[in-house]
Amino acid sequence: MDVPLWLALIAVGGLGIKLIRPPWWLVAVLLLGGYLLADSLLAPVIDTTIK
Repeated sequence: MDVPLWLALIAVGGLGIKLIRPPWWLVAVLLLGGYLLADSLLAPVIDTTIK
């Protein structure tokens, strides 16, 4: 069964928010920070570190 990445992220994120109950501002900061880091000059460094 092939599940699209966006669907898996929404499902895991929804469960995490439901179970852990973090503040909404923290969720927004993490999402925005991840989006901005993915488009920054640090993206190749992060990519090589993860791999």
